[in-house]
Amino acid sequence: MSVVVRLLLRRILALVPLLLGVILLVFVVMQISGTDPAMAAFDGANPTPAQIEAFRHANGLDQPLPVRYVRFVWELLHGDFGYSVLNHQPVSASILAAWPLTAWLTLFGVTTALVIAVPLGILSALFRDRWPDHLIRMVSLGGVTAPSFWIALLMIQWLAVNLGLFPTGGYVSPGDDLVGWLQSLTLPTLALAIPAAAQMTRIIRASVIEELDLDYVRTARGGGLPPLVVVGRNVLRNALVTPLTVLGLRVGYLLGGAVVIETVFSLPGMGQNLIQAVQNGDTSVVQGFVIIIALGFALVNLLVDVLYLIANPRLRSNR
Repeated sequence: MSVVVRLLLRRILALVPLLLGVILLVFVVMQISGTDPAMAAFDGANPTPAQIEAFRHANGLDQPLPVRYVRFVWELLHGDFGYSVLNHQPVSASILAAWPLTAWLTLFGVTTALVIAVPLGILSALFRDRWPDHLIRMVSLGGVTAPSFWIALLMIQWLAVNLGLFPTGGYVSPGDDLVGWLQSLTLPTLALAIPAAAQMTRIIRASVIEELDLDYVRTARGGGLPPLVVVGRNVLRNALVTPLTVLGLRVGYLLGGAVVIETVFSLPGMGQNLIQAVQNGDTSVVQGFVIIIALGFALVNLLVDVLYLIANPRLRSNR
């Protein structure tokens, strides 16, 4: 069995207690939050105590917490995330409807961040302590400190309101208008990507500089190899290993940041649905969406671990 397969199996097994812990945490938090699904189900219709009690009994809410938790986990294992008390539809249907938008937004955000960060980080390292390096470091510091929602508001005012280049919000399905779909995701993508790109730029710079100072680089340069060949063949392959790990964490942050960004731009993705469910007290939807986001975060980090091992063959000998 190869090292990559063994690593993959170990990480998959490690996901089981992690996800069980997330499920337990989400369940407990929703129970102690004071949210009453019965009141949310009647949506301010002033139900009688008998109606509330009947609803609790029909949905098992009058059972002890341990029993409800075991039933909740059992249903999740069978792909049942419960039903929304507001629209009386399966939570899984809401997840399937909202997840593609959040996935596209996260994918575009990661891709844009890498397109920005990789060349800037390498350029900053190659011109260490000179004006390109100082300029890139100053701009990246500003990007790290700026919250994504603040960047989103600035872009709405400048690019959407003042210049009219993009819509201020809303969503267009790719099946209806592909260009409109891309336009509706451009500003949200940039709002997510800029802080991630700023952090990745600084990490790539530090990693490339560390690699450039190693003996094998000086030996290669002394042997007459062109700098571009040394950087392209050797330095980048080794220097991008550490940023890969950070990238996995940033993808998780992008998934979380999408909750805010989707609300700012009125995008019907996981984030906006989650916030609406919290506001309306729809506990089944909150639990389902949080668990799916946590699962997405775990799977992305699993993929990054495998890429981390593939990118640096030296690590495989230590496994």
